[in-house]
Amino acid sequence: MTNSAWWKTSLGMRFVPTICPYCGTGCGLYLKVEGNRVLGVAPSLRNPVSKGRLCVKGWNAHSPIGHPDRLTTPLVRRNGALRQATWEDAIGLIADALRSAASTHGPNAVGVFSSARCTNEENYLAQKLARAGLGTNNVDHCARTCHSPTVAGLSISFGSGAMTNSIDDLADSPCIFAIGCNAPEAHPLVAWRVRTAKDRGATLIVADPRRTELARWSDLHLQLYPGTDIALLNGLMHAVVTESLHRREFIEQRTEGFDEMWQVVRQYPPGKAAAITGVPEAQIVAAARLMGRADRVATIYTLGITEHTVGTHNVMSVANLAMTLGSVGKPGAGVNPLRGQNNVQGACDMGALPNVLPGYQQVTDGTVRAKFEQAWGVSLASEPGLTLTDMLIQARAGNLKALYIIGEDPMMSDPNQEHVRQALESLDFLACQEIFLNETCRLADVVLPAGSFAEKDGTFTNTERRVQLLHRAVASPGEARPDWQIICALGEALGLPMPYSGPAQVMDEMASLSPIYGGISHSRLVPDGLQWPCPDASHPGTPILHTERFTRGLGKFMAIEHEPPAETPDPEYPLILSTGRMLFHYNVGTMTRRTPVLHREHPRNFVEISPADARRLGIRPNGKAKVTTRRGALTVEARVTEDIKEGVIWMPFHFAETPTNALTNDAFCPISRTGEYKACAASVEPA
Repeated sequence: MTNSAWWKTSLGMRFVPTICPYCGTGCGLYLKVEGNRVLGVAPSLRNPVSKGRLCVKGWNAHSPIGHPDRLTTPLVRRNGALRQATWEDAIGLIADALRSAASTHGPNAVGVFSSARCTNEENYLAQKLARAGLGTNNVDHCARTCHSPTVAGLSISFGSGAMTNSIDDLADSPCIFAIGCNAPEAHPLVAWRVRTAKDRGATLIVADPRRTELARWSDLHLQLYPGTDIALLNGLMHAVVTESLHRREFIEQRTEGFDEMWQVVRQYPPGKAAAITGVPEAQIVAAARLMGRADRVATIYTLGITEHTVGTHNVMSVANLAMTLGSVGKPGAGVNPLRGQNNVQGACDMGALPNVLPGYQQVTDGTVRAKFEQAWGVSLASEPGLTLTDMLIQARAGNLKALYIIGEDPMMSDPNQEHVRQALESLDFLACQEIFLNETCRLADVVLPAGSFAEKDGTFTNTERRVQLLHRAVASPGEARPDWQIICALGEALGLPMPYSGPAQVMDEMASLSPIYGGISHSRLVPDGLQWPCPDASHPGTPILHTERFTRGLGKFMAIEHEPPAETPDPEYPLILSTGRMLFHYNVGTMTRRTPVLHREHPRNFVEISPADARRLGIRPNGKAKVTTRRGALTVEARVTEDIKEGVIWMPFHFAETPTNALTNDAFCPISRTGEYKACAASVEPA
């Protein structure tokens, strides 16, 4: 679809419909455009997700588009400094470097980081470039730092690693269990549905180490220690089963493995779970009764569950509880991971992962590979590639030689910043593609100026699997180009044909190869989008998964034991550091810290600490505190608050000048390879 007259006012201002570029909720908005300038936004009244509402970030989504810091020309490192270059020179340098590394050291000496900030079509092209252009499955994106445990865990338990229900479903749920989830700050329009359900009489149970806004709304707040989620979930299931509140018929008819799971869970009575988690036994029993007596329970979770060395096991434990309660495949129920970035669901769907092609089709499956080989006219590697985590490890070891990063900033987003720096500096060649010069770009050999969300056509897929259109509102500044055009130019330079007239044609190719997107095309997405699976052009989309059967057939219970975090408190580091997101900022702050309205609310980093810990350590409210872990130390403002559990401290991670990920632990989940951002040993002292 192109811009048309009905988007124009009588004064000549155009209102261009698009999707918010921040979290994975997928809110609809209009960009107010005059000439080639975006002047503001207005909410979309008919968007099925946001329904005329926006959060504070959405209302200010226009601000970074025309910011003077935007990259406008390619940059090439010459004599140690990044200097302006032509597109021809920059693309040629990248193509030569990638080709040389692959031919000299083998295809697995190169890697591609795709991006949850880019469209579905751009992620499809990025993984095609890696696989068909470079001959490697070394392609990954930032789902590795957040929701890879969701993809892995729910795929094992249910057969599909995605949100089971729709966002709107939450408003009609009689009982909501939120664990490791701070929706009012991270997903405000999802929190609106939770608040609506609560106002309609729903029971809300929140498990979180902090007393967040969501916890304040709750009927019961289970304030556990970070890294003890499995013990809590096992304790809840123990109470549900011993009080005969489990759904026997559902378990017998639709699942397998319950008896094996129970052999482990029976070892976690609420008293034992209380000793591990710090949650009173009576509260665990009360929560189990509230959930067990509810007709349906909707579970929501985010990175408080996934960002652990046991992240995948955490997710499978959440699935265990949902199946024990029989709350899967029904309206107002299900297991609902809230994806963190605007298109992290879509980037996974498109195959920007090292082990799957588009549509979660395994690279190890010869029949699947043959289909793609015929479509792309190349032979494909049959072994899974390296994850983002392992590409950085192999770069430090000298085995990964060249890396092409699209719209990612691992220097800010990955744990143990110094190790990330060492990895990137060990590369023979690094290319970055971005809208602003971020911390990773400063280390690059070539930097390419990309287009923002307002400067491209394409689609995003939100957390409820809804594929939605965005539209080009303005031209990119200077010589910047949409990511899909840059990837196509690089592919052509590598000898890979990229004969696309636009993103709609890219989507058509992807849909022809991916059954879950088989019926999705740009023309069918007007006006409300479609939720996959959508296998053919007559299919209406799928609001709820697993209604009659699980994707894998029977849901699978997994027997999961509690394991402590990789680091636990000791005399030298007696506290637990956890991290998270704030309402007014987003991830590494590349966009929100260039938004004056947002930056003025929280201009600097801080640490939350309990009053008891502050008194014991001599920390004054609003004074300076030095936070130290085995990776490093930062001096930040101290916020003394009863909202934090004694023995726990908490920091956001949005501030480049005091980067919290200089402190976090690069211990990883062995299944998903996601880092343990949510728990590491720390000390605090006055600064």
